Amino acid sequence: MPSPADLPLLCPVCSQPLERVGPDAPGQSRLRCSSGHSFDAARQGYYNLLVGKGTAFEADTAGMVEARFNFLAGGHYRPLAEAVAAAVVPSLTCKPAVVLDSGTGTGHYLRVLLDHAAAAGRSVAAVGMDISKFALRRAARLNSEALNLVWDVWQPLPVAGNSVDAITVIFAPRNAPEFARVLRPTGRLVVVTPRSGHLGSIARITGMLGIEEGKDSRLAAAMAPHFTAAETLDIEFPLSLTRKEAADLAFMGPAGHHLDLSAIAGRLENEPGTIHTEARFRLTVFRPAEPPSVTTWPLSPHTSAAPPIGRTPALRWKDSYWPALDGASRSEGGARCLNGWAKTGGHCGSRLSSLLQ
Repeated sequence: MPSPADLPLLCPVCSQPLERVGPDAPGQSRLRCSSGHSFDAARQGYYNLLVGKGTAFEADTAGMVEARFNFLAGGHYRPLAEAVAAAVVPSLTCKPAVVLDSGTGTGHYLRVLLDHAAAAGRSVAAVGMDISKFALRRAARLNSEALNLVWDVWQPLPVAGNSVDAITVIFAPRNAPEFARVLRPTGRLVVVTPRSGHLGSIARITGMLGIEEGKDSRLAAAMAPHFTAAETLDIEFPLSLTRKEAADLAFMGPAGHHLDLSAIAGRLENEPGTIHTEARFRLTVFRPAEPPSVTTWPLSPHTSAAPPIGRTPALRWKDSYWPALDGASRSEGGARCLNGWAKTGGHCGSRLSSLLQ
């Protein structure tokens, strides 16, 4: 299991760094911060970091997770897992490289990625996140060398900024602002979504949810403020399934929240012993968007102190000084922020900063 110092993790209560204490064995350690907040490992080896009211979102049930585990263990989506690993592993040059599998589910995709990384001689510190404790029980057993966390990805991630080399999101929610915060400038975000026609024949029989029109354009729009699409790969391959495998496939996804497994199996009773369909996916590699260029102004000789950071929480101040235009001394220069300062009065010069003051 990787050290929290390699990830690194943050306490969800106070945002202080978390460290693992206790024996390095499943269910016998805990994560603790310097403020004394502590999170015990479950018997299966995962950690639940949700605090307070937890989450308002519905997690996958034990039955859905079992169906997914059985289906993926059969290797039916192995070509997709191989494609994800191929998109990520070559970029893992840090030692160790930090990989975040957001919405890790049962951990099958992360397992293939870790195996490919090991074969390529890449050192990886991995963390898998999912909202379902039932899924994390499976993932923690399958990927014991990873740190598996119960977490709601729509909340601020308990991960330090600028610390992750690659993020994978496979049929899971995408919190673009938080992904951008934790990803290094050279990192990559790999997103997998279903394409039109995915599992078409089975979907029509079982009542699976269809692929929404305009899904790709909405994905691009949601990511655009923070990421740019660097590569896109369409993946498709045939599936030949038994009726049981087809039922698990239908039940393991969103349809499992409103359909009963026995009802799905009933709809497949009159189908042939082998059911043929096609899997269709789109894999998109995103890179962090370039930050907008800004103009930086020196301080007026009459103002030498920066305004309180609390008034502009979105800004970070650089500890550097420029000499004033009239050749004044360093002490009469200007502390520089991301948005710059006006020449007079010491107020930030950009329109955004002016609104925040």
